[in-house]
Amino acid sequence: MSRKGFIIAISLFICAMGASAQDSALWKRAEAEIAASQYQEAFDHLRDIDHAIAANSKLSKEQMAAEHYKTSRGRWTMYVKMHRVDRAKEHLDKMEQFANASADEATQNDLLYNKAIHYYTFGQDTKGNAVFKEMATKLTASGDYDRVDEVYQTLIANGRRSGSANMVAQAYSGYIAWKDSTYMLKFNDATNALKKQIAEGEALINEKDEKLASHQRTIIGLWTLVIILAGVLAVGTLVMLRLIHLTRKQKKTIRTANDNNALKAHFISNISAQLTPTLQKLDASRPEVRALQDFAAHIQTLSALESHPDETVELEDTALQPFCQTLANDIKPLVKTGVIVAVDAPNMSALINKDYVSHILSHLLRNAARYTPEDGHIRLEFKKRSAHKHQFLVSNTGSFIPEEQRENVFKPFLEVRDLTQGDGLGLPICQQMATKMNGEITIDPEFTKGTRFVLTLEA
Repeated sequence: MSRKGFIIAISLFICAMGASAQDSALWKRAEAEIAASQYQEAFDHLRDIDHAIAANSKLSKEQMAAEHYKTSRGRWTMYVKMHRVDRAKEHLDKMEQFANASADEATQNDLLYNKAIHYYTFGQDTKGNAVFKEMATKLTASGDYDRVDEVYQTLIANGRRSGSANMVAQAYSGYIAWKDSTYMLKFNDATNALKKQIAEGEALINEKDEKLASHQRTIIGLWTLVIILAGVLAVGTLVMLRLIHLTRKQKKTIRTANDNNALKAHFISNISAQLTPTLQKLDASRPEVRALQDFAAHIQTLSALESHPDETVELEDTALQPFCQTLANDIKPLVKTGVIVAVDAPNMSALINKDYVSHILSHLLRNAARYTPEDGHIRLEFKKRSAHKHQFLVSNTGSFIPEEQRENVFKPFLEVRDLTQGDGLGLPICQQMATKMNGEITIDPEFTKGTRFVLTLEA
């Protein structure tokens, strides 16, 4: 991260977290000198501030620790700007001691954020991810979802300003995973509240029913029977109205959840689209930049598929044998030595969406080429199961996917990944395309010599 970018990051975070600063002219002067890289003057003024804090008998031990934390943060900021790793780490440790002694949650949150900045700045991404996750988890547990969202947005913006593709990638991946998890938490909270309300209503109805049953045993005569029937009718009406009301609320909740999901997909797509012009200006020859560009493209594709679940997919009559053979020929340059690529498709045609099916089968075949060892086999087959149901099968003699992992390979954003090793969105995108064609992709559990993916389509 550049010096200018780092100072912007610190300033924005102070605003985002609501951190307070000394109002004295000396402290403001020291901050200005830090920003202007006037290091010797700033170190002198910070030392004077420390002496003033120590001499102030009105401050409690906790308040004194909180103020010393700020001066240590100022020294840490300058050593980071000078790229003095050892001295920066020394003052980061002091900041942690003072933050713990302050017993102040805002100071401790500020420490977590600055620790993440420290690790990202000096290329310690794993530690940076861990600290940032700790802070996000802490705020999420307290229900402060808006604050976590604000901090993630700040970190992404700082990475973009400073030209740090690595920081943008790390923050963006963590943000997507966190957004999905908190969406489910909010949805579950709303669902549980609705279930509780329904249970209370059912308990009330049962209580009334029991009272009516008790009255029925004590009342004799025709008029009594008429009164009981009238009471049952009244209760039945109330129950019916209650059920109608609850049904409407459930429908509204489901509709709101669907609308929120569509908004989330649109929001994610907009973020990815906004990042694209910036990413295109970076050096695409670098693997991490290329990976980030591909990740942004995949995000837009997945969001577009999720945003239009009811979109009609056009089908066309396609000759299967040449269609499958072309896909198989495309991957032959990618396979290892001695690998045999075979096609078993009948000389017939079928109604399919060529774009979607080509994308899915090409992705499955490329994965097979990647994981099939030398002298192995890759096979693309077509099977017609009924008049309106057919299957494409892609099998290889490479690695075997354990049963406990098969369901998760089609789910996006389950973990924060190293994007240069793949973003894990290929199979989720393929599954979304299959769903749009009234189909699905599964892993054949009976195939034990490697892995077999089955694309089932129903016309």
